[in-house]
Amino acid sequence: MNYKTIKSMFSLIFFLMIQMASSQEFTFQTEIQKWPEGKKAAISLTYDDGTYNQFDIALPIMEELNMKGTFYINTGEIPSSRYRAKFLGRDPQLIIDETATVKTSMNNIFERASLIRFLDMSGAVSFHDRAGATFEQGRIEEACEILDEAYSAARKLKTVKLISPKIIDGPMIDWDRIREYAKRGHEFGVHTISHPRLAVLDEPNLLYELEKCRDEIEEQLGREFLFSAECPFGTENERVMEYALDMFPATRNRMPEAYLEEINRSGMFDPSKDYDKAYIQWQRGPLSKTSPELMNSWVDDILTREDTWLVLVFHGIEGIGWEAIPEERIKSYFEYIDSKSSDIWVGTFAEVTQYMRQRMATPIEMKISGNNQINIQLTSELDPYWYNQDLTLKTYLPKSWNKIEIAQKDYSGPLEIQKDDKGNFVQYIANSQNGEIILRNITD
Repeated sequence: MNYKTIKSMFSLIFFLMIQMASSQEFTFQTEIQKWPEGKKAAISLTYDDGTYNQFDIALPIMEELNMKGTFYINTGEIPSSRYRAKFLGRDPQLIIDETATVKTSMNNIFERASLIRFLDMSGAVSFHDRAGATFEQGRIEEACEILDEAYSAARKLKTVKLISPKIIDGPMIDWDRIREYAKRGHEFGVHTISHPRLAVLDEPNLLYELEKCRDEIEEQLGREFLFSAECPFGTENERVMEYALDMFPATRNRMPEAYLEEINRSGMFDPSKDYDKAYIQWQRGPLSKTSPELMNSWVDDILTREDTWLVLVFHGIEGIGWEAIPEERIKSYFEYIDSKSSDIWVGTFAEVTQYMRQRMATPIEMKISGNNQINIQLTSELDPYWYNQDLTLKTYLPKSWNKIEIAQKDYSGPLEIQKDDKGNFVQYIANSQNGEIILRNITD
């Protein structure tokens, strides 16, 4: 046997060894897609206060485009609600009399701020709101001065009568319509009884506003609508958040996940920045004069990445509510979002939160059964009552697999093999509560 023959044989053996090693080193890889169907971004359409045209104008536009919204409602002004706004505490006359000789301070600011909005006098709610906003900005002395001014006016007017603060502009829809919208997939959540500045309420009044709004929604719609809440004015006050996050699985005000970068409505988002987090939540609040071009740019920005959740916060619509947006503008905006539907998932606030948390808290276990089957198990310790979203999985396969079938619980069917720069894969929907997932390579 000459040298060239030996060399050729060794080359052939080496090539075969490489091929065998390559085939043996292939490992099935399964990952949960960041967003359903492998989309690039998520958007939630959220509304505050529950004003009439949110339902009469915006909701039908969304439904025409197969979009679902999240409505944070103030329940106290809904006509048939059981729980109404009220002041809990000492005799108002005693409190008012004390203000003549005792200045407002941290010793009494919460009690006085809780009462002032119920006094039957012009500007009562405004005094409360101004004091609350100033307090949250850390200007406590100025907040106290605002309340001293308010109670000075109350003493001059000899005001002692209490009335429910009127917060919502225009008519309110009733619970029968809300129940119908809830059945159609829209989310409803707590926004308090009467929209106070929770950061300056004392504990009994703060808890009443949150708990009775919660109880009303549970009685009218069911427990499943108690997943998320929004404390008014977008507060991130530590004391308020401690109460709210203890009551509800999620709040739009704050998401405590370490893997989430939160950018609130006053914050700036840099699409090119590495935030070193798995997800980004970016909140934007379109106002009456926000240009269509700016609103569209928010959508364009999130599509430059694959980790961003745009949470849009709407208030008034077509002349009713705070900073009302014209019907034509909101219609064209939703149509613009819909034009990007191949890359954007529009989900309610609860749906996106649940999907994101499930993805981050669901380990994947895989077993190889022979040459033509893999068994996949999703496990999660999250509460199954709240966390039952279908997840989108992506499994990479050997090139030799060319006809794939999936089976889970009562379902089985074929899967399309796709390809990207990492290799061949299949993408499919699965649920951790439905047991083991089986992928088979059909060889017949």
